[in-house]
Amino acid sequence: MEDKAFDVTDRHVILHVRDHICTSVRDLVQSNMFADMLNRYCRQLEKSRSPLLKVFPQDAGARVECDKIVELIRALAGITLDQAAGMLPWGSHLTRDENRRLVHEFVEGFYNYWRKFDRFMILHTEPGPSSLDQRPYRSFNATAENLNHIVRALYRDICENVTNDRPRVYRQVSAGCDVGMIAIPRETKLPDLYRGLLEPISFIRQVMIHPPMIIDPPMNTRTGQFQKVKENPLAGMRLDPNEWLCFPARVGPLTVFVYFHKMFMGLGCALANLFDLADDKEIAAGADAIFLYGAPPEHMKRFGELPTVFFDDEKNGLLAAAVPGEDRFGYFGYLKKMMLTLHNVVMMKRGRMPFHGAMVRITLKGDKSATFLIIGDTATGKSESLEALRSLSQDSLEEMRIIADDMGSLQIDPDGRLRGYGTEIGAFVRLDDLKQGYAFEQIDRAIFMSPQRVNARVVLPVTTMDDLLKGYHVDYLLYANNYEQVDETHPVLDVFDNEDKALATFREGAAMAKGTTTSTGLGHCYFANIFGAPQYKQLHEKLSREVFAAAFKSGVKVAQLRTRLGIPGYEATGPEYAAKALLEQIEAQVSAPTTTCAG
Repeated sequence: MEDKAFDVTDRHVILHVRDHICTSVRDLVQSNMFADMLNRYCRQLEKSRSPLLKVFPQDAGARVECDKIVELIRALAGITLDQAAGMLPWGSHLTRDENRRLVHEFVEGFYNYWRKFDRFMILHTEPGPSSLDQRPYRSFNATAENLNHIVRALYRDICENVTNDRPRVYRQVSAGCDVGMIAIPRETKLPDLYRGLLEPISFIRQVMIHPPMIIDPPMNTRTGQFQKVKENPLAGMRLDPNEWLCFPARVGPLTVFVYFHKMFMGLGCALANLFDLADDKEIAAGADAIFLYGAPPEHMKRFGELPTVFFDDEKNGLLAAAVPGEDRFGYFGYLKKMMLTLHNVVMMKRGRMPFHGAMVRITLKGDKSATFLIIGDTATGKSESLEALRSLSQDSLEEMRIIADDMGSLQIDPDGRLRGYGTEIGAFVRLDDLKQGYAFEQIDRAIFMSPQRVNARVVLPVTTMDDLLKGYHVDYLLYANNYEQVDETHPVLDVFDNEDKALATFREGAAMAKGTTTSTGLGHCYFANIFGAPQYKQLHEKLSREVFAAAFKSGVKVAQLRTRLGIPGYEATGPEYAAKALLEQIEAQVSAPTTTCAG
């Protein structure tokens, strides 16, 4: 393994594999990476003045001699502590009961130290018939899965050789890498301005995740909005291609090349639970937008204090965006929401109105169904109400199809009806706002982010590309009101009687902040959508008037849905009452549904 590159930061370890990886315990324990990690662990213990180090030799400067500890641990991979102590000039005291216990605790601590890192393996390969992506599962088995087995075997061998005993309980924890990726260099149809900068960066073609995956990014909230700028942020930029990967994402009907720096490796890999990977034909066709997440901070300074920016490159027919590589932008929301902003801008240019909301088609027994689109700001109860609807309708539910969990677009059919589309195959959801226990029911597919902090999140796959792109006619167009109490004059489902009133409410975009951004209290946002709509307000205004006119003309029920998610004490019951109101709408049907899907 010593001829393979590896990167180590305070948060993660990245292994770069270009042909084969170590295939035995002996290979692993003799590798440079093993010695490097053991040295890092020793220095951490030294910094905290750990008593575990008192059994190991120190130099004249009272620093622990890490090379001698490496020599001991390597020996313990094959022989007992008693044998190793007899071979090492300084080791005779190690076999005393108290010292044996300290050595065992040191080994346990080292194993836990390694496992606290987010661990990634990148399998670098070249295009062709023998490329690793031609048989990805076999490639992952021979590398990432094998490393998982070898690390556990090494840990167990060393512990047995120290204690002269073997465990009665074996815990098959993930001890190798949390994520494996196959990365391939690809020729792209990018314009000349971008090709020289980006073409040397490899594309992710397959991803393997060991869930549940838990990462703790440096930030757990997002601030501000993405600024449209007049200067291309990628112009004049310099990158080291060895520090970057490209995740070619299918964002609704679009292809977005997302390039992320290794400092955001965990967040970049989490995209696999949220967006589908583009196939080879989609990559070859080129990108609708390009996004660099982790751009050089010095290069981005010219865009001000909050340089989260995008540029409309009309000359080359694509959008270019960048977010700096700084800890303050180390939150998944910066990655996801910029991608959705780019989607929204392109959709408006193509004549569709983007929406920030959740859309789902519910079918109950007795051929009763409806498609609900709930528009609202972050944490206003959109997904929470729909999840409550799923739970409440369990006895009568035949099917629940998620079309959009967070963002999508609306198109007017030739017959004047509204058809909705989604963007993501996954959901990025607050743990606090899910039904109790739901996230743990899905733990075998989940990526958790900062579960110990406010605004803890989970990323889960929830739907398919087929349902995102198929297009479903809308029956209910709802605004998620999370701040108003329900009473006799403010019902849970409050239907608008005319287009102007409805537009005024949606346009005002009022919402009570829930801690997902740095905003607090009751705020207002144009159409509850800062992601492209305000930046192209004139175009969005035209599209929204057309959409709402079509909604009222075609019989779509347009209303406010009071979820009360922002009112203390109603975080669970508010969405439940909202879900009951929606369920009553479906159950009140007396004939076959009018909802149809286009196709």
